Amino acid sequence: MAFMHSKTIRNVIIFCLVALSIGWIGVGVDRFLPDQEEEETLGMAIWLVTPLIVVIILRTFAGEGWKDAGLNFKSNLRWYGLALLLFPLVTTITLTAGKLTGWMDFSGFDVKGYFWVLSGLFLVNIIKNFFEETVWRGYLTARLIHLRLNDLTIYLIAGLVWGLWHAPYYFHFLSEETINSVFPVNRYLFTFIAVMNMLVWTVMFTEIFRITQSIWPVILLHAMEDALINHLVIDGHIQIASQKEIWVSPIIGILPAVLYLFIGLWLRKQRLKIASTHPPSV
Repeated sequence: MAFMHSKTIRNVIIFCLVALSIGWIGVGVDRFLPDQEEEETLGMAIWLVTPLIVVIILRTFAGEGWKDAGLNFKSNLRWYGLALLLFPLVTTITLTAGKLTGWMDFSGFDVKGYFWVLSGLFLVNIIKNFFEETVWRGYLTARLIHLRLNDLTIYLIAGLVWGLWHAPYYFHFLSEETINSVFPVNRYLFTFIAVMNMLVWTVMFTEIFRITQSIWPVILLHAMEDALINHLVIDGHIQIASQKEIWVSPIIGILPAVLYLFIGLWLRKQRLKIASTHPPSV
């Protein structure tokens, strides 16, 4: 058992070091190849793909195996449904609060156009997030659980590594225009806020994964997040009063972040209740 844990610790360290450095390597590549289309660069491709390649290598050739990767569908259908509803529920509460406070303007909201694009984005993001969740929940979170770390440690390690993996994206790959459409601040502050939000989301993502022992409901959760809130704000369907974004933005707002944290902790409570009668295999 001690040998197995030491091997897992070694592999997790390798994964984390690669994940935290590969984006900056991609930034360096882009500096040597300056004439590339924005947000479609070779450096960005290296940043996106490398963590998955490392996971495949570690699971296939470094003694990890695929048993706890969560690739199988489970029969917990109510959790799949809940995963689809969590971001719409919190976003609805947030938009209602924005309307009641007068901090949001919905005059430019194109209902038909918004939901048409949302449906297309959702399908695309199911594919994209299969690969991402194979990495972040299906590997890093699963391996931290295997090490029998306490819940807070799992949240912190998985959340911070996941969040900081995005740092090169916010510092380099993401356009200034997109950042300003979300929250017009400098890249340093934007990165900090984004990483803190992903740390909060990690509680919810982790607990859905642990309850279902599958990455598939987390893929649905993540795909809905990408399709629903990013499109809503970045494409200008709602306008948020200046400096109120930090409170009610569906992407980086404190109100939705608090709600997601409460949901994550509620999910943890449900998992522990389930585990008291049916001990989990992950």
